[in-house]
Amino acid sequence: MFVLDSNTISYYFRGDPQVVPRLQALRPADLGVPAIVEYELRFGLLRLPQEAAAPRLAALAQLLRPMQMLPFDAECAAHAARIRTTLEAAGTPIGPHDTLIAATALRHQAMLITRNVREFARVPGLQCLNWHADA
Repeated sequence: MFVLDSNTISYYFRGDPQVVPRLQALRPADLGVPAIVEYELRFGLLRLPQEAAAPRLAALAQLLRPMQMLPFDAECAAHAARIRTTLEAAGTPIGPHDTLIAATALRHQAMLITRNVREFARVPGLQCLNWHADA
């Protein structure tokens, strides 16, 4: 399974020539979206004026509908706690939402697709791929 980070979905909607064909080449059943990512995207869109937000929210819902929505459950919480304590002890913490996204990817033993490899690469055991760097 491939887990999509917020920036990957944002670049898809911007029509990024490196992201669009790669995302479209995958079966929706092979794609997972953490609940935290959906939250981040919806929050960003809801900050726009209503006339701009409404069609974008509809497009987001249509894109996400066939994908696997990945809730933040107890197993994710356990992963997140380990990630945070490990990275804080090393003096290399990552953002709180990124911690939850990484935990969700680890819980599902999935490859995280993100442009933010610099931060996510600090998470032990997390596999991540930057479609921009690997073009």
